[in-house]
Amino acid sequence: MRVALYWAPRLEDPLHRLGSAWLGRDTETGATVAQPDLPGLDIAEITADARSYGLHATLKPPFRLRTSWAAMRADAMALAARTRPFALPPLKLADHHGFLALLESEKCQPLQHLCDACVTGLDSHRAPPTDAEIARRNPARMTERQRELLHQYGYHYVLDQWWFHVTLTRRLTAEEREVVWPALEAHLGDVPAQPRRVTELCLFTQAAPGAPFLLAERLPLLG
Repeated sequence: MRVALYWAPRLEDPLHRLGSAWLGRDTETGATVAQPDLPGLDIAEITADARSYGLHATLKPPFRLRTSWAAMRADAMALAARTRPFALPPLKLADHHGFLALLESEKCQPLQHLCDACVTGLDSHRAPPTDAEIARRNPARMTERQRELLHQYGYHYVLDQWWFHVTLTRRLTAEEREVVWPALEAHLGDVPAQPRRVTELCLFTQAAPGAPFLLAERLPLLG
């Protein structure tokens, strides 16, 4: 089993419903959701990877447990309990390295602090990656700072190398982007830009390699 700490929209947030419909799966229940049509394209294929991970933004990347679920959950609950809820900047649809994703419209320092706390404060529960897992990351293509982070935290896009993003597609060709972007924009409407607060830390689990991630628990921010 792997565990991850994510941001995910609250159940009453319309982004939960619209994002789940776009990806074709509700990570809260595991239920399959009907997806909108894309003219001339297979939306199920375009969203396959994102659907497997679920509608989310990564705070602490997926990891295998070195300790126990109970110990990790207790520390995650304690982290959430001392974290004050905060406003999330309006989100915007963007081309993110060829993927379509929702990004922050401006940098949110409380979000960065929460992310950093998850990465560093819960790292004692992370089992180290195998040599094969490290090789798949292709360290030779990383910067020196990213290799340092990979060695220390098992992943290179953390701390100062991290950015908030909610991935909604695979990498697209220019031709695919011309079809998918307006369809996704129309599907989401003004919902990404609506005001929302971060009031929960979400624990996701993956039962086995290749299995879809599911939202296991929402831990309230109580600080």
